Amino acid sequence: MKKLILFVFLLMSFLSNAQLTDLARLEYSFIPKNKSDDQYTRIRALVNYPVEVKEDTYFLIGAEYNNIFLNLNDTYPFDTSSLENITVIDLNLAYTHKLNEIWRVAYKVTPRLASTLTEKITSKDLFLNGGVFFIKDRTKLTTIRKPYRLILGLTYNTTAGIPFPLPLISYFSQINENWSYTVGVPKMNVKYRFDEKKNLQAFVGLDGYYAHLQRPTSIQGNQVDNISLSVVVAGLGYEYLLTKYLVLYTYAGYTLRLNNVLRNEERENVFTLDDVNSFYLRTGIKFRL
Repeated sequence: MKKLILFVFLLMSFLSNAQLTDLARLEYSFIPKNKSDDQYTRIRALVNYPVEVKEDTYFLIGAEYNNIFLNLNDTYPFDTSSLENITVIDLNLAYTHKLNEIWRVAYKVTPRLASTLTEKITSKDLFLNGGVFFIKDRTKLTTIRKPYRLILGLTYNTTAGIPFPLPLISYFSQINENWSYTVGVPKMNVKYRFDEKKNLQAFVGLDGYYAHLQRPTSIQGNQVDNISLSVVVAGLGYEYLLTKYLVLYTYAGYTLRLNNVLRNEERENVFTLDDVNSFYLRTGIKFRL
């Protein structure tokens, strides 16, 4: 059960890149530790490049870079200098084509480097994520009253330690010209569109990471090999379209669940760095189809 719970929070790191509509993104995230000088910040950059193989068939290659700063200024019973900077790099490879007039299928493989990078890279710093998604997109049809998009899939994430794929479902519906909603993982929202340039949404979403510590730390006789952050956050998001494809966005809210944990090789909790809910901010600019 603990591994299943961990999988749910790690799943969002894969699914957040599963959207093939974002061609580029530059983003900043910030979570201060409540009643502390500690804070979590992240710089994220993403680029995807689609190649049309034939009509309605595409191969996508991309990369994502995350630089995570923990800024651990409190007093801890161990040396924190080797885990304050974490790097996560993904190589995104995807292939999508139509199955028929209703369904499209997409296959994705994501090799990942997630590590403190204080030593030479080894196999423990490397992970592999993947999935297959079936997409029923009726958002462009003018013949139906409420356009929608349904995504069904199976995903596999090696960082979760679960040796089999788990299911995914996500559903988007356009209620009318102004209102829409999405239910699923990693995000649920209700969105209001003011006009062609501005929209506001209430959301509940997941965020976090999982990485290997290249210099294992011993805490009260227990060795620490990995670090993870899992966050459930609720708040408001605002998007402003500079052009048809270029979007400025800001999401601000408060965490409903926050768990920043040092783990051993079996992914068991050894030491909790932070589990107190706090303010959350994520802002950036993206280029999308």
